[in-house]
Amino acid sequence: MSAAILVTTSTETARKVRLAGGDDLTVLQPQQLPATAPQLVAMAPEPDAVRAVILDVRDGGVAEAHALDVAGRVGGQYPAVSLLLLTDEADRLALPALRSGVRDLIDPEVSVEELRLVLRRAGEAAGGAAAEVDGFTGRVITVASPKGGVGKTTLATNVAAALAQQAPQGTVLVDLDVQFGDVASALDLQPTYTLGDIVVGPGLSDAMTLKSLLTRHPSGLQVVCGVHNPAEADVVTPAAVDTLLRLLKQEFRYVVLDTAPGMSEQTLAAIDHTTDLVLITSLDVPGVRGLKKELEVLDELELSPSTRHVVVNFADGDAGLTVKDVTAAIGREVDLALPRSPKVPRSTNQGRPMVSAMPKDKVSRAITGFVGRFAHLSSGNRWNGRHRGAVR
Repeated sequence: MSAAILVTTSTETARKVRLAGGDDLTVLQPQQLPATAPQLVAMAPEPDAVRAVILDVRDGGVAEAHALDVAGRVGGQYPAVSLLLLTDEADRLALPALRSGVRDLIDPEVSVEELRLVLRRAGEAAGGAAAEVDGFTGRVITVASPKGGVGKTTLATNVAAALAQQAPQGTVLVDLDVQFGDVASALDLQPTYTLGDIVVGPGLSDAMTLKSLLTRHPSGLQVVCGVHNPAEADVVTPAAVDTLLRLLKQEFRYVVLDTAPGMSEQTLAAIDHTTDLVLITSLDVPGVRGLKKELEVLDELELSPSTRHVVVNFADGDAGLTVKDVTAAIGREVDLALPRSPKVPRSTNQGRPMVSAMPKDKVSRAITGFVGRFAHLSSGNRWNGRHRGAVR
């Protein structure tokens, strides 16, 4: 059994942590926080069982400088104890926290379910379960298409935004269209760091560093934005993509990937990690033929993930084709048909995903319903037994 120590003035926070972590929780007021790590750990009924210390550094809580000092002391003397900070200023505190040995930053608005996973991950990793870290994997949803101009980025950003509504701190969107990705534009983001910066710097060294380089969307969605110009794309190798996704799927419940049209080396590297492959085409003959070929290539390469989902975009009566024609051509059912709507390009141009800007629109409702395939996991997937997904 593992125990935790929480330092906060908030009874609501204490209630949430207790619901997430069980009754083996010691709650202290900030003024009760002792000067030394041994004194702090000794305040728990069973000091040897302490695996996590959570410090609330919001206004009225533990002073940030004191919290970082405590983190350094705890990390140096008790490697089996994870130090977590509860803060609503994660962007500002990320690097100082990393330097001080903080294992993770927790958003105050995190759900009980997500917090439970945070504590489980922190406790098991700090308690010597590092050898099992590969068992913790989130759901990796890759959006791909054989050709451009079919609405792939729009779908990927809306899927990510819809998932972020259910797991706002547990969803990350990665722009893997390494030369011409425009996820940042679709979300109206001005990133400080891009995919190119992450793969050539310290971002692939550990999870905490990586998370400090992500771009945060107002919805809570975390984003790895595409490179500033195509010349930077050479550094994004398949090996770098592999390392990046290994880290992200250990840290986030949902990892959504927007890929380049076709089957690039980076896309193939991503498919190795994919649990759900979303293939999108427009309702026209070139698009459907390309989709059929892509499905055949996946079969030949034996790179097919366990779940495939086919989406037909611009499905209206003026195309000369029907969804039934697509089904007949590719030899399988279409999972989602999205109608053509002038509201979609408008929302993209404004940098506001449809599911957020117009949640009652028919396109938004269709995408939200489709996302239910990923957001509610069955008992037969890798989130059970020794494969438990987590959000930190």
